[in-house]
Amino acid sequence: MTNADLPHSHRNGLLFVCVGNTARSQMAEAFARFIGPADIQYFSAGSDPLPDINPYAIKAMREVGIDISSYKPKKLDAIPMETIATVITLCDDEECPTLPDGVHHLSWPLPDPAVATGEDEELLQAFRRVRDQIRELVSRLF
Repeated sequence: MTNADLPHSHRNGLLFVCVGNTARSQMAEAFARFIGPADIQYFSAGSDPLPDINPYAIKAMREVGIDISSYKPKKLDAIPMETIATVITLCDDEECPTLPDGVHHLSWPLPDPAVATGEDEELLQAFRRVRDQIRELVSRLF
């Protein structure tokens, strides 16, 4: 994916969206920044963001050499939507937000690892599974 592949030549933003913006969309943004071209602006946001990044998301990403501990959940209205060419939603069972007109939309319905239950290792494993799915999807995107 390059700027030439984006639907609007004056837009180069790629936005990842989920509800809480604490795990899936943050991991996707981080992988895109790591894997994708430097001439694209990368963002993530949530329709109902929580206060902090999920600590299991931070741990899972650290395992692959990416630190998202400084990332902060953001509302959609904090994103410069005039720069967004493509929105990728990562919602599964939960309801994703309404998207603006005029942008390309992709849907990657991934389960929310934050709703997993169990002991510490089981919870981390849920985040690892989603992390690996996101890494594969982002790799295929570029």
